[in-house]
Amino acid sequence: MQPKNPFDWMLSEALDQLTRAERMRQQFGRQDTCWEPPIDVLETEHELLILVALPGVNPDNVETVIHDGVLVISGQRTLPPELRNARIHRLELPQGRFERRIALPLGRYAISRFVMDGCVALRLAKS
Repeated sequence: MQPKNPFDWMLSEALDQLTRAERMRQQFGRQDTCWEPPIDVLETEHELLILVALPGVNPDNVETVIHDGVLVISGQRTLPPELRNARIHRLELPQGRFERRIALPLGRYAISRFVMDGCVALRLAKS
């Protein structure tokens, strides 16, 4: 019998601890957990443009609110009903509730949204 490789043992222990920690987080953590979609924020003289990576999410189902100078983008990504009973081989795009908060520069904004290259794009016109 070969002696155990210390690196393999340490890696195995670390993965076991991460698994236990995730199980505890799910059991005792916040029930309203959500994920944060990646974003790009660009500013011109007349507007802020925010691109939110949400492939497969209808922009009409994305809520946007400005509260105390913070833009809150939220919604939910779910599997289409026809795929809910499918056997999943890999599921890398996050599912469930999402929320992203972005502090805005001082000012007043009019929000419009559209789809741009697989992203939900928010145009915040400066007023």
